[in-house]
Amino acid sequence: MKTFRVSLNLSLTNSSALAQTQTTPEPPKRRRGTSRWLTLAAPIALLVLWFLATDVLRLFTPNQLPSPIQVLRTASEMIADGSLWRNVAASIGRVVLGFIIGAGIAVIAGTLVGLSKTVETLIDPTLQALRNVPSLAWVPFLLLWLGIDEAPKITLIAIGAFFPVYLNLVSGIRQADRKLVEVGYIFGLRGFHLVRQIILPSALPYLLAGLRIGFGQAWLFLVAAELIASTRGLGFMLIDGQNSSRPDIMLVSIITLALLGKLSDSLLRIVERRALSWTDTFQGT
Repeated sequence: MKTFRVSLNLSLTNSSALAQTQTTPEPPKRRRGTSRWLTLAAPIALLVLWFLATDVLRLFTPNQLPSPIQVLRTASEMIADGSLWRNVAASIGRVVLGFIIGAGIAVIAGTLVGLSKTVETLIDPTLQALRNVPSLAWVPFLLLWLGIDEAPKITLIAIGAFFPVYLNLVSGIRQADRKLVEVGYIFGLRGFHLVRQIILPSALPYLLAGLRIGFGQAWLFLVAAELIASTRGLGFMLIDGQNSSRPDIMLVSIITLALLGKLSDSLLRIVERRALSWTDTFQGT
């Protein structure tokens, strides 16, 4: 059995390499420091251009595009009175719960479709058709079916998170080495044990990529979800700023969404690197 596990790990490493770029030696510390500065170059350049266009050249009126100083002042006021934190907390709760539900269902559906041609024929064409339905098209029906509380918002976010995870997982399972599956059969692995020990580990790079994309989609669907009779959330802030002619509030909402999306993606990248660290170990042997 020990021999099987060693050969399994080596085989899974070769399968995972199909979904990853070729590893390169770790860059020197100086090069990593330069890379960090380059990462900040674009945001700093945009901030400078924004400042020049509003405070120096005055190409826009405050009602069209407020200055960075005005947006910072508005953000500080919202932080001081707690309104920004309340809206952020409401949005994070909806995104996390919707993502967990959507990704969980996608893992089940993707595994069944990836392993069974019958299940694929049964449900995949319908899912592929539903995937092309715009997010706002779901809003009227979710309101009719689920009311105006949290359920339709979370459902819409779950729909957005579902499809990237589903598509990537199905692709990963299809890329699994069939010889590796046959080895599992030889060693007596069947059903759930075969999926857990061979199929899913082989598709793990694809699944993790799908989770990252799905989490990003969840943030994109959040704004549409918070159009549904919301009184809190970053999407509500965006609409409220539009209705009250406060572009500074709208920009605070947009910038906060961008920062939270980047933070969540960075956290999933850390999880991805740690989950796939065993592939680097075997590639170095």
